[in-house]
Amino acid sequence: MLKIVPPHGNNKLMPLAIEGKEVLLEIKKSETLTRVTCSSREFGDVIMFGIGGFTPLEGFMNSADWLSVCKNMTLENGTFWPIPITLSTNDEDIKEGQEVAIVYEKTNEVIATMVISEKYIIDKEVECNEVFKTTNTDHPGVAIVLSQGKYNIAGKIRVISDGGFPKKYGDLYMTPSQTRSYFEEKGWSTVAAFQTRNPMHRSHEYLAKIAIEICDGVMIHSTLGELKPGDIPAEVRSKAISSLIENYFVNNTVLQSGYPLDMRYAGPREALLHALFRQNYGCSHLIVGRDHAGVGDYYGPFDSHNIFDEIDTGLITKPLKIDWTFWCNKCGGMSSMKTCPHSHEDRLLLSGSKLRHLLSENEEVPENFSRPEVLEILQNYYAGIKDDAKVKVELKGHSAK
Repeated sequence: MLKIVPPHGNNKLMPLAIEGKEVLLEIKKSETLTRVTCSSREFGDVIMFGIGGFTPLEGFMNSADWLSVCKNMTLENGTFWPIPITLSTNDEDIKEGQEVAIVYEKTNEVIATMVISEKYIIDKEVECNEVFKTTNTDHPGVAIVLSQGKYNIAGKIRVISDGGFPKKYGDLYMTPSQTRSYFEEKGWSTVAAFQTRNPMHRSHEYLAKIAIEICDGVMIHSTLGELKPGDIPAEVRSKAISSLIENYFVNNTVLQSGYPLDMRYAGPREALLHALFRQNYGCSHLIVGRDHAGVGDYYGPFDSHNIFDEIDTGLITKPLKIDWTFWCNKCGGMSSMKTCPHSHEDRLLLSGSKLRHLLSENEEVPENFSRPEVLEILQNYYAGIKDDAKVKVELKGHSAK
């Protein structure tokens, strides 16, 4: 019998989205409730609650869970959880026991309702130091935490929105129940998730193919939430990945899908969170490469490998820890530090940031860096950006005359 990994901390998924007539009744009720505005990060968290991606959580964390997660990477009851999932507000008048409507700041849409079980103040620097290992506001995750509201509010939520993800992304957007059904249909019991916020270059392709050698299939799982400036939009990324799958992978070995979270850029802790919610999506493994979920030089290149050995997560989903990968001219192909005996001069090191830099500066991309079909899509995207910028400059100059 096919056995897919169970959800984290529970025997079944716990989607918190209500359905049918309940949605209309909840929307109607929300018109009478105090509104709490949520950020993009919190919006993505609400949608993950709705689809069961954050099983076994029932809502935003209270102070005891927040502190335990920061200090111990567990909820107060001992269930493993590596990053706080919280909602903040500056509203002085909100009271415990009050029911509120959660509204996304960018669309003014009510996305959930919540009965507040606790209103509390946190030490934001504690969260930053524990989760991100820094309080430097140049770190995008730190900047978000330090700018959030004075109070955190906790409580069980009822999600009434899909966030517009199915409409915007179509079949690319899949819920945990949908990916699990897909794996069952394909007969995949071992599935490796490949986390990405970038289009896939040759190194990424190599990592995915290593996983396919030892698992039934790979799910290339792209974040569809907000990214930092300079990152490539999900629509372009998806098109490039589809081209790669079509031309360079065996049929029925890869699923491309997306999920609604923003990146937190929390390095090792986020690698753990990525493994946790991939278990909810039905994945038995998470591919963990160099500098997983990192940003800048805040984390060592393999800190996200080491953290899986340093703590007992209780997760069934395990890491596939793969060393630094690159193109080696002497090997005549992709290789890694574990398999290539040659010198640095023979190696072409690949990274998403380097590829973005080359494309944005219209510099030549080495032929072994990215597949030509992928490169063409990305070059067209960057050419479009430059054309748009040129038109804006011309229009600005014309209006000034």
